[in-house]
Amino acid sequence: MKTKSVSKKSVILMEFDWVLFIITVLLAIFGIVMIYSATRSLSSNIQVIVQSGAFVIGCAAMLATCFFDYEQLKNLVKPVYIFAVAILILVLLIGKGETEWGARSWIRVGPIGVQPSELAKVCFTITFSYHLSKVHENINKPIVLLGLILHIGVLLGLIALQPDVGSALVFVFMFICFMFVAKLSYKYIIPISIVSAAALPLVYRYVLADHQKNRIQVFLNPDLDPLGTGYNVIQSKIAAGSGQLWGKGYLQGTQNQLGYLPAKHTDFIFSIISEELGFIGAMMLIIALFALIYKCFKTAQKADNAFGRYICVGVGSMMLFHVFENIGMCIGLMPVTGIPLPFISYGGTSLVVNMIAVGLVLSVSYHNKPRSVFDVY
Repeated sequence: MKTKSVSKKSVILMEFDWVLFIITVLLAIFGIVMIYSATRSLSSNIQVIVQSGAFVIGCAAMLATCFFDYEQLKNLVKPVYIFAVAILILVLLIGKGETEWGARSWIRVGPIGVQPSELAKVCFTITFSYHLSKVHENINKPIVLLGLILHIGVLLGLIALQPDVGSALVFVFMFICFMFVAKLSYKYIIPISIVSAAALPLVYRYVLADHQKNRIQVFLNPDLDPLGTGYNVIQSKIAAGSGQLWGKGYLQGTQNQLGYLPAKHTDFIFSIISEELGFIGAMMLIIALFALIYKCFKTAQKADNAFGRYICVGVGSMMLFHVFENIGMCIGLMPVTGIPLPFISYGGTSLVVNMIAVGLVLSVSYHNKPRSVFDVY
């Protein structure tokens, strides 16, 4: 009996993770819609134009990454890691004049700004996933663990010099998730946890800068400086709470349109969404974000090799921390760190990098074996 043939186009349609792709695109479009609302009171639509341009570039990059076999990245691990180190050094050299939120974290060429730490997150995901996939069977050997710590330590050290605590925390959280999935022994986890907890007061006193200490103090008591460092948090909580169940309506938020809330199109855009679309709108956004994160971890579970599995874990953990931290700081449950909400906050670098990251997950899903797009039955 002759088997019915399947075209190459049909194979692509069947293997492509349309759910993850559609969620990503809808989130990015929703972000542009809300950025328009957040910047409507300004005299220019430049933010909407830039974000729309980044969306087009991001879609192209996401699809290109998806159809590129991620296993070929194994041959590029060293150049990718060198690139990550180089751009983090570069921002320390030519980004000295930039002091956004107390950190030299941007490189600007005219009106175009690039945040190297965002690019470094994807580079770290690729390089560390490969490193871990080669040694995960011996993860509990001290020399192996030391090599993994050195791998992240170089990047963390450069980020700490900016200093960008928010991005550093993202890397640390990703590292913890990697180690958990790789089944690091509790003989390491428990002592490290105890030492880390004991070191927190010392870090606060001797490592953190004054503006970073102020953020923690304001997090614990926003009324400590209501017209200074506590102003953003107070206004953000007012905006988020005033939307109540259904919100005040798109383009109708008073905290938004009257300009009471600073950084409303970047760090605090979730508060604008809560104000204008209410609890229902905010919850729908959260559900969509966690659906995307779930798809990342689900793809990791289905990956047919360790390298692909760790890539998906890295992307999922990066998104997870961003979502928890950003939403938490908008409603006063986390300190303000300047971490954007994935796909929603204004920022061309962040949007393109996040879409490339999703492209990596799509690539893992698409290139799972046994299957080849060139094998037609």
